Amino acid sequence: MCFAEKPAVVTMALGSCVAITMFSRRLGVGVICHGFLPQCRVKQPCDSSCGHEFKYVDCSIHRLAEILFACGIKLDEIDGKLFGGADLSTSGDSRSNIVTVGRQNIDVALKTMKAEGLRVVASNVEGPFGQKIFFYTHTVEVLLRDLGI
Repeated sequence: MCFAEKPAVVTMALGSCVAITMFSRRLGVGVICHGFLPQCRVKQPCDSSCGHEFKYVDCSIHRLAEILFACGIKLDEIDGKLFGGADLSTSGDSRSNIVTVGRQNIDVALKTMKAEGLRVVASNVEGPFGQKIFFYTHTVEVLLRDLGI
């Protein structure tokens, strides 16, 4: 997880994991996390005492929102974005009935963001290849590069 009040560029490589970004234009504050697995089974709801808060997608979203709320940012001021969740094990076969970790990460991220009342303004998810993303914390811009050839 990265919280930035000053301009920064955060780079992440994503496979089946997902990156969630949130940004407040009013304060120019950006946060990003890298969730590896869909759901925390240790404690529901996850809180800062859990110790796994940024490993799981659902906990990561809850904590990012809490951090922004603690800064005085209101829910309607937050723009969220979602990236990653590649289905690496299916080799791009859209006919596969396998629900991959990538697909589970995406589903949990979207469900959790909706439950939190967070608006998703952009996303680039799934596909057979990973992505490398560049999150510009001060502009909310995310550039991505497909890691497939």
